[in-house]
Amino acid sequence: MHYALPYKTKQFFFVLIKLSIVVGAFYFIYQKLLNNDILSFTDFSDFLTKNNVFSTKTILFLLFLTGFNWFFEILKWKILVSSIKKITFKNALEQSLGSLTASLFTPNRIGEYGAKAIYYRSNFSKRIMLINLMSNMLQMTVTTVFGIIGFCFYILKYDPEINHYKLARFLVFVVLAIVLLSFGLTKSKFTIKGFSVEKIKRFIFQYSKNRLILGFTFSMIRYFIFSFQFYALLVIFETNLNYFDAMVIITSMYLLSSIIPSIFIFDAIIKGSVAVYLFTPTGINELIILSIITIVWLLNFVLPSFFGSYYVLNFNLPKHED
Repeated sequence: MHYALPYKTKQFFFVLIKLSIVVGAFYFIYQKLLNNDILSFTDFSDFLTKNNVFSTKTILFLLFLTGFNWFFEILKWKILVSSIKKITFKNALEQSLGSLTASLFTPNRIGEYGAKAIYYRSNFSKRIMLINLMSNMLQMTVTTVFGIIGFCFYILKYDPEINHYKLARFLVFVVLAIVLLSFGLTKSKFTIKGFSVEKIKRFIFQYSKNRLILGFTFSMIRYFIFSFQFYALLVIFETNLNYFDAMVIITSMYLLSSIIPSIFIFDAIIKGSVAVYLFTPTGINELIILSIITIVWLLNFVLPSFFGSYYVLNFNLPKHED
């Protein structure tokens, strides 16, 4: 015998889920700030207070960069998703910030895929997840291209100690894994979320090239913005590192930290560890680098997630006639 829950009970559980997401996100932010293994919140706040480098003008400038960073991310999502459903900039804003909050504490932000898909009817879900995958791949492509260039310059300039045997063995393993995986996928009926590999390839290759070019362009603009924001903080802390040398390290940092699997809430910890290693030859105080990493994380992820929590709490499932 089928028993349906009363409408009010469903609504209660729905509100409870939304509250749980917001509380979970805030709890992980709290844990990250208060129980950070590489930079305690006390040291961080004392360091900022002692240096007193943030004027009103400086704070507004950093917030301006954060706003533009997310503006282009939201615009990219609006352009990419419009291939299957036209949405307004306001809709894209709600979906981008809401999914950020919902995915903040999930491994590698994987929760973002489901969070964005839930804004659409079920018959759109799979395509929305594929578009989100393409969006992330575009950003990762930019990070990889500039990161490889930057890391090559880093090796030439600083000649870091690298175990070439282990590196070569790792690269061989990665190449073999990619080849075997590609061969296996083409020879099997492997499916991802109900989509066969052939259907995924067809979807990507038939996708609007103009939208992909726009998406890639917005990904590049975002990359330049948040990279420059990192450099601006180096200048604010008076590190006396010129723009080119700083970008060599910053691009290398984003490359190395992006290929390390992590729970997104600990992304700042991973970037902090990588950044400290990469900035060591410059002689810059470790506390400055860790503080900058934390500030960038607060500006670009924690602050937007506060706005995103509003959208999570006010979220309603899409109507049938949507």
